[in-house]
Amino acid sequence: MGNQEEMLIQKISEIYGDISNLPSLSPSKEVDMLFTELVLTCIPPVSIDVSKQSKEVQDMRCKLIKLCGEAEGLMESHYSDMLACYDNPLDHFDLFPYYSNYLKLSQLEYTLLARYVPSSPSTQVAFVGSGPLPLSSFVLAARHMQEAQLHNYDLDAAANARARLLVRGDPDMAARMEFHTADILGVTHALRGYDVVFLAALVGISHDDKVRVIEHLAHHMAPGAVLVARSAHGARAFLYPVVDPAADLRGFEVLTVHHPTDEVINSVIIARKPHGGHAAGAAVMRPCKCCEMMQGFHHFGQGSIMEEITLEELPS
Repeated sequence: MGNQEEMLIQKISEIYGDISNLPSLSPSKEVDMLFTELVLTCIPPVSIDVSKQSKEVQDMRCKLIKLCGEAEGLMESHYSDMLACYDNPLDHFDLFPYYSNYLKLSQLEYTLLARYVPSSPSTQVAFVGSGPLPLSSFVLAARHMQEAQLHNYDLDAAANARARLLVRGDPDMAARMEFHTADILGVTHALRGYDVVFLAALVGISHDDKVRVIEHLAHHMAPGAVLVARSAHGARAFLYPVVDPAADLRGFEVLTVHHPTDEVINSVIIARKPHGGHAAGAAVMRPCKCCEMMQGFHHFGQGSIMEEITLEELPS
């Protein structure tokens, strides 16, 4: 283990200890300070493979991701309640401190979709793990998929109740947004009706749970439908679960993988359920054939290469 990697893990472990000792993860000055420090520690690009760390570090990482998920849910609930006090909450989303990150992430996801699935109309879209403040769905619906019907799935009825309040001041958005309280593992037939399914980063925090959800989607999504899965790379994997494109996306053809290097935390994987042949097998990695400019390559399996591209290099 290199010195930089050791220092990184030591720093993250110290922050994890401080977060673990907090009496509450609800938004507060101390909570905000610690999680901001954690994010700033994990953002810089560091060559670290979390899967190769010691069991002690792996256990700490799993617990830290759960704490991050809990804190994120509490923060979203807090701001959702605050926004609901306005006549039209959608006009005040910039009050959420990370709103600009959602704008950038949604722009990235949609641009990758447009590049790799240009012929898909994407009129029926599902977002799995939408939460009490479904900013991704709202941004996609308002800025990128103006004709689409968005179906938001969450396990928590209270989260969906909060989310519904946010669209009450916008009749068009209210008509295009549906909220379903359901475990996605219990949703079968409805999944065949979606052109695109977005999978939130915190759906399936453990690796086994994440793979179980992906396998369910692969089984029930329609042939030709597209999965947009959020993942994490490098030190950012201490904040969110990792989806391994080669191992975890059985039943899908992986079209592209993008690892941001700016303040957007999540990696983005675009994958499609094939019309035949490969649906029951391992993930099919699509070779890179026609990119004009690339930051780098990722090698998977028997020499397949996936491209990593910057947002500026993508068509608008």
